[in-house]
Amino acid sequence: MGVLYLVPTPIGNLEDITLRALRVLREARLIAAEDTRTTRVLLQHFDIRTPLTSYHEHNRLSKLDVLLDALQAGDVALVSDAGTPGISDPGAELVAAALAHGVRVVPLPGANAALCALVAAGLSTERFAFLGFPPRKRTERQALLAQAAQFDGTLILYESPNRLHDLLLDVVAVLGADRPVCAARELTKVYEEFQRGPAAAVAAHSAGAPP
Repeated sequence: MGVLYLVPTPIGNLEDITLRALRVLREARLIAAEDTRTTRVLLQHFDIRTPLTSYHEHNRLSKLDVLLDALQAGDVALVSDAGTPGISDPGAELVAAALAHGVRVVPLPGANAALCALVAAGLSTERFAFLGFPPRKRTERQALLAQAAQFDGTLILYESPNRLHDLLLDVVAVLGADRPVCAARELTKVYEEFQRGPAAAVAAHSAGAPP
């Protein structure tokens, strides 16, 4: 019986990968990747030739049995496009299935966009809640924010560049124009940027300079 390794990958800068992660990727029998094209760039950069297979939102159910069979023969390393697998991707389902079949699951520490943004945001890190990607529909998004408003701490959300401004407008409408906000983008990359300030000011900036 193999081990399922959860291997964080860089969120931008390829230097942000641990020596242990590189060793596990080299020694694993198979790497299950959210996007094999993205992962192949990483593997080629570090001259890693481990076989690669896809495991993503659209094949997460049909591929479970294949990966469980692979674990019977040896170790499998799970990676996402960027950051820690299992966060806002289908990795959590594979972990649950592996545990149900008696497979040992070993998480490796490493890059994570949510925590990277949080510690540089200038907001409280004492208590925080990760909300993942908010709904696309405005009414559902505002309902999520209204519910989260009861939480006494920092809220962390992921959002795509083309929907960021709409999200910030909803933050203003639901949580208030003066709510302290930090919008972080291109973390660890050349054009890394943080916009900090009241929600209304950050929303205004995003309107004039969309990411």
